Amino acid sequence: MEFNDFNLSKNADGLLPVIVQDATTLRVLMLGYMNAEAFEQTVSTGLVTFYSRSRQTLWTKGETSNNFLHVVDLYADCDADTLLIKATPDGPTCHRGTTACWDTPDADGFLFELEKCIQDRHQKMPLGSYTTYLFEKGLSRMAQKVGEEAVETIIEATTANRAKYIEEASDLLYHLLVLNEQMGVTLTDIQTELLSRHKK
Repeated sequence: MEFNDFNLSKNADGLLPVIVQDATTLRVLMLGYMNAEAFEQTVSTGLVTFYSRSRQTLWTKGETSNNFLHVVDLYADCDADTLLIKATPDGPTCHRGTTACWDTPDADGFLFELEKCIQDRHQKMPLGSYTTYLFEKGLSRMAQKVGEEAVETIIEATTANRAKYIEEASDLLYHLLVLNEQMGVTLTDIQTELLSRHKK
């Protein structure tokens, strides 16, 4: 893919709009613009580099914050006038310290929201919380609960009880997220592993 492959005749400034998406979570992170030099630097270094319209200079995302965006794939859109970059972020993308420049509800999906809730419970350990109870009981109890819920999910699957299966599968996912937190593992870690297997 070359910069000259893009059709920028409709763009008065001759710049290429670029959408950056998290390669793992698929969340849209930010929008920027590139000229030919920024595009070539992005391709050659593997770090997303933009052209600043206000400062009229190149800037590599993360050059001051160290929250770089590492290029995974590049895609031109159907009209060849916009670029989509799938990237792996080193940290928050937005200058506000947030994951993305858009604060859309459930942008990462509810499982990620639930994971954040469990992480918060682990940090604050509020009284009366079932999640707090599990962390107080420790790894063995968490692992036991995952096993119990897995067995109950299998039982409901073999009896073809869809409603009960959904209930037990939900219990299983919740307890697995708690166990993940205890193990220092995140949904992003698991997605990355599954993605690497899929690519093989």
